Amino acid sequence: MKIKVGIPKGSLQEATIQLFARAGLNVFTNGRSYFASTNDCEIDCLLIRAQEMARYVEHGAIDVGITGLDWVLESGLEVATVADLYYNKQSRGRGVRWVLAVPEESAYKQPQDLSDCIVATELVNVSRTYFAEKNVPVQVEFSWGATEVKPPMLADAIVEVTETGSSLRANHLRIIDVVLESNTQVIANKSSWRDGGKRRKIENLAMMLRGAIEAQGRVGLMLNVRKQDLDSVLGVLPALKKPTIATLSDQNWVAVNTIIEEATAWEVIPRLKAANAQGIVEYPLNKVVV
Repeated sequence: MKIKVGIPKGSLQEATIQLFARAGLNVFTNGRSYFASTNDCEIDCLLIRAQEMARYVEHGAIDVGITGLDWVLESGLEVATVADLYYNKQSRGRGVRWVLAVPEESAYKQPQDLSDCIVATELVNVSRTYFAEKNVPVQVEFSWGATEVKPPMLADAIVEVTETGSSLRANHLRIIDVVLESNTQVIANKSSWRDGGKRRKIENLAMMLRGAIEAQGRVGLMLNVRKQDLDSVLGVLPALKKPTIATLSDQNWVAVNTIIEEATAWEVIPRLKAANAQGIVEYPLNKVVV
């Protein structure tokens, strides 16, 4: 049972291909081609702009796509939501924000201050709905190119996507509200989602991608400890859940296996040694399926 998978072309492309590789699915691109192969003979990939992904999925050109919740809502198309993937082009995180921003020196303090103003954005439909729900009459215009440079000459405000806000600050813009919080999603064509064989492939793909995200920035720890020192060792471990504890051939000792944030290993391992843990091994993780 073969499926076609859409990978977002552009700023999220490299992060997505790397995520697929960590999940165990290597994607092979070829120069400027929009087609890509994988190491799974039942999965082919196409490179498609995130903004257009929902349309390709809804029409059935591809079975499953990776895109943002923002572009699904903007399209207004009917697709099946399979899974949320919390990653972005810079890091693992909780997604991105579409914010309403104005020039630093402007008098605008809240959305209501923008009555009868011009707002530039790429997220036109979502922005119009946002202002309509607040009963604020504005002229929302589609923005070609860099939206941050539009105020104050070409627009009074913008609705723009941001991860950290650094680009907005660099362009002397000030955030006055959050329009939408968005994250990457796995979406599927509804007919493909109803097909048992394709659905299993799609669900497995989503599970492996989530597992790769969960493993990012984490490491595994294995260690041995005398039973009399076990409580002290457990008090040091910031476990993902409860650590796995197994009895060794020597009944006075146990093996402990757990997962921690990689950034904490620098402090945790010396504390484990001080708590009389022995044979401490730190190892990398590819996937954590919870």
